[in-house]
Amino acid sequence: MSWIKTVPFEEATGKLRRLYERVTGPGENVDNIMMVHSLRPHSMEGHMALYKNVLHHTGNDIPKWFLEVLGVWVSALNGCAYCVEHHFAGLQRLLGDPARSDAIRAAIEAGEPEQAPLEAREKAAMIYARKLTEAPATMAETDVEALRAANWEDGEILEINQVCAYFAYANRTVLGLGCSTTGDVLGLSPGNSEDPDDWGHR
Repeated sequence: MSWIKTVPFEEATGKLRRLYERVTGPGENVDNIMMVHSLRPHSMEGHMALYKNVLHHTGNDIPKWFLEVLGVWVSALNGCAYCVEHHFAGLQRLLGDPARSDAIRAAIEAGEPEQAPLEAREKAAMIYARKLTEAPATMAETDVEALRAANWEDGEILEINQVCAYFAYANRTVLGLGCSTTGDVLGLSPGNSEDPDDWGHR
């Protein structure tokens, strides 16, 4: 499951138990990326709050399925198979179009997002995400201007940026601690976007 000790659900007590109960999915399943924080419950709390607000909040204007596309893309660029598998499953569920989902994944795996069945503005977001992931120190105001030119508003640009930044964090959490998908239920996510405190995975 990971290279460090983790506390299973049935052994958790106190704050850790309360946090586990908030993030559980079917059958009291806790995703390994959350369980890897079990020795420091406060970092799990911070991680989940960031994840919920960046990807699953009603204040976002960008559809969740495309935020998941960006997450899969950034995770693929970072070589994080764990996040690719989890968030591709979420993308499939949210998009509800298996053929299109598979074509998007094929373009991502080929490193050619321009071949994906996406709108031009969405491909522009993929270009921004690639540069921010692979060469963050080279980012310039012109990269934001390119998103504006592709008809993204500044608030939406912030959403794109934050999804890329979140996955940089999540990918390094997984890769640095050897987190695997063993035992996870793929594709679940906090479904209740109306309540930022509802972390339950469905």
